[in-house]
Amino acid sequence: MNTLANWGGGGPGPWILFLPLIWAAVAVGVVTLVRRTVGRGRHGPWGPVDRPAGDSPLAVLGRRFASGEIDEDEYWRRVSVLDEQFGRPRR
Repeated sequence: MNTLANWGGGGPGPWILFLPLIWAAVAVGVVTLVRRTVGRGRHGPWGPVDRPAGDSPLAVLGRRFASGEIDEDEYWRRVSVLDEQFGRPRR
């Protein structure tokens, strides 16, 4: 009976080296997948789903205007001051 280990009578041959490489690739893939999903908590492997607007002065001002803390006149006055000091960011 011919088995893979004795196929052709020459022993296992060089193909036997591929089996540990395949298992190593599988192990690295599993470890990478687990680290990317578990390591980031509820965000998943690609970062948070709902990104916050940030803490830039314009973002804070926009949130305060949206929540009703300041009125429209105050909003535009402060936006003009921020534009004079920092300029508009280029996109």
